[in-house]
Formats: sequence, structure tokens, C-alpha cells
Amino acid sequence: MRRLCYWISLFFIILSLTSCYQTHAPAPVVDAWYQAKAKNSIYRVQQGDTIYSIAWAFGLDYRALAQVNHLQLPYTISPGQTLKMVNTPAFHSRPMEARVAMWHWPARGRLVERFTSGMTGSQGIGISGKIGQPIFASASGEIVYSGDGVRGYGNLIIVKNNSNYLSAYAFNEQNFVRVGEFVKANQVIAKMGKNDAGRALLYFEIRYNGKPVNPLRFLH
Repeated sequence: MRRLCYWISLFFIILSLTSCYQTHAPAPVVDAWYQAKAKNSIYRVQQGDTIYSIAWAFGLDYRALAQVNHLQLPYTISPGQTLKMVNTPAFHSRPMEARVAMWHWPARGRLVERFTSGMTGSQGIGISGKIGQPIFASASGEIVYSGDGVRGYGNLIIVKNNSNYLSAYAFNEQNFVRVGEFVKANQVIAKMGKNDAGRALLYFEIRYNGKPVNPLRFLH
């Protein structure tokens, strides 16, 4: 009888501990870009990441991501560091910083992909051309990412045009700029490469406070 009571007590102790573990289980750690849309998770920083490229992949405002992780300018992060990936309220624009003076076409060629709203639509535009032809900075700004670590964008450049606007140039054959450099509008920043379908193309996006906007509304 005493032995039976012992096993019954042990069973309820294990059941109680299991229940506590499930209730307080930690958020999943996200290591790969294919999981980049996961929300309320924890992302482990990879070599070459910047706060801007991570926010871009998760569809977040970089300032909100920095704030929730208690990061201050210049938002220094290191490989292996973990970041909370949560939705936060969008930042309100300051009137003097809200607009970019002028956006120029980033490549010469034919428009073959248009912006479409919605989660499954295109968040930018595609401009076809020739492999190796120059890619130009659409507007002046700071290079905040240059590399191939963001899934679905190939060799990518992200430019911070002001506090509210970021622009991206994807599927480059070669990037000519590094993080921290400042570029002028119409400056050559890359060579055109091929997209995942093997087509010579520049994929171009503009984001305002972390959200995609139609580049055709801005380009001149």
C-alpha cells in the first residue's frame, strides 16, 4: 500500500511539473530566414545581419525592433545575440523628415513587375535589363545592409534614405557599397544580376515606417 501511494504521488508531481513547463515555455528561437515571418519569436543574429536587414525580413519598423530590444543608435548587434521579434506600434513621422526630395529610376529597362497590395502580392517592382548593367541609388542615403543573407532577395542592398524611408535593390550581380557608406542619388551602387527564375532583373522596394509602398508613386 505504501509503495502504491509513492507511485501515485510521483505521478502527480511529474504531471504538475509538465503543466508548468508547457505554460511557461520560451518563445521559439528563429535561426533561418525562411521562418522570418514568425511573430512573437526570438531571432538569433547571423553573421552580416544588421538591425535594418532583420527588420526588413520580418516586415517591421527598424526603430520599433530596436526599441523593444533596448538598442540605441548605431544599433550595434553581434552574431549569436538574440532579439525579440514582436509587433509594436508604428513610429510617427516627423514633418521635416517625412519626405524624400526626389526618387530616380534605379535602372534602365522595362517594367516587368508591378507593386500589388496584400500579403501575397509583389511588395516592389521589377525592372528587366542586361546582366552587369549599372544599378543606381534612387535617392541619397546611408547603406545599412549589403549582402546575401535575406532570403528571397539574392544579393541585396538596403539604403536608409531618411528616418522613415528605406529602399532596397535586390538580385544584384555585384554590390559596390558597404554598410556605413553614404551614397548620392544616381550613384552607381551595383551591377544587375539574375532573379531566382534566371531573368536579368532589378527588384526594387521602398518602405515607409517598415511598410511597403508603391515605388511608382515616387519615381521620376
